[in-house]
Amino acid sequence: MATIKYNNVGIRAISACVPRQIVYNKDLGYLIPEEEIEKTISNIGVVERRIAEDGVCASDLCFKAALQLMEDNDIAPESIDVLLFMSQTSDYRIPATAPILQHRLGLSIDTLCLDLTLGCSGYVFALSTAFAYASMEGINRVLLLDGETFSKIVNKRDKVDWPLYGDGATATLIEKGDFGTSTFILRSDGSGKDAVIIRDGIRNTITTESCVEKEEEDGNIRTGLEVFMDGMAVFNFAMKRVPKSIKEILEINSLTMNDIDWLVFHQANKFMTDFFIRKLKFDATKVPYCIQKYGNTSSTSVPLTIVSELHDKLKDGDRLVMSGFGAGLSWGTALLSFNNCKISPVIEY
Repeated sequence: MATIKYNNVGIRAISACVPRQIVYNKDLGYLIPEEEIEKTISNIGVVERRIAEDGVCASDLCFKAALQLMEDNDIAPESIDVLLFMSQTSDYRIPATAPILQHRLGLSIDTLCLDLTLGCSGYVFALSTAFAYASMEGINRVLLLDGETFSKIVNKRDKVDWPLYGDGATATLIEKGDFGTSTFILRSDGSGKDAVIIRDGIRNTITTESCVEKEEEDGNIRTGLEVFMDGMAVFNFAMKRVPKSIKEILEINSLTMNDIDWLVFHQANKFMTDFFIRKLKFDATKVPYCIQKYGNTSSTSVPLTIVSELHDKLKDGDRLVMSGFGAGLSWGTALLSFNNCKISPVIEY
């Protein structure tokens, strides 16, 4: 079972960058009947979202976030040993995006560069990968860049997905240090692969039909190159797996919910997160939300929530549990202690 512990490795700094363009869900009258808009906003919790302009990719947002982190923490480019790029919306199918960011950021050609992709659980999995590298002899600094521009793979006439997803990126610096023990629980269930999927690409060859918008059985319009999500399947999966995983990680460390200072969920939708809080009987004031401002930013949502909502609240010694879940199906939970972590303010691009 993938339950992993790391010692004396942790997060030294985090930054975030979002597009400057704001779209408001109250303006979705063309997609949702006017009388249902307020109810939709209330259920999913998304008031507004940030949408990247044409030509702006997840890597561009990550680049800006990384520059901010390096400047705020006086990090020399040549001191980065590993660069990880987590995204479902990379620049190209070939080449990987991490080496492109290595070059743009002026990092050494000796830097290990690697792309990772998973889904909305991606940050927790990628953070574990970063911790693993940082634990190794000869590796001192790992820069984890996590960015998503789902607006480029969601149809604007998809009533399920378009009101939900936003764009954003974060940079996280991982180092050796006085961080104590961190625990990760990482799980997967590929039997649910069809719950969140872009159907055409490799297994299903791209044809001219792949680009044609079609109304599907659920009444939504999309092409074969755009995201399909079975919302109820994801909801049922999350209800079954997420609270159990959080209880498991606490039991492993002989802790209770009362020992946790912050609980940060993937910002899937507000209804789902509220349900988790009630099921876990946890103090809602210790569960930050940023979905109202940024929407569901997929793998980016956990670190973006930390940056936007905890930048002036996270104290040395605070215990934080983070939970990501989604496409795969996959889910990851991590228990971390924070110490001397610099959180930069959210910037725009």
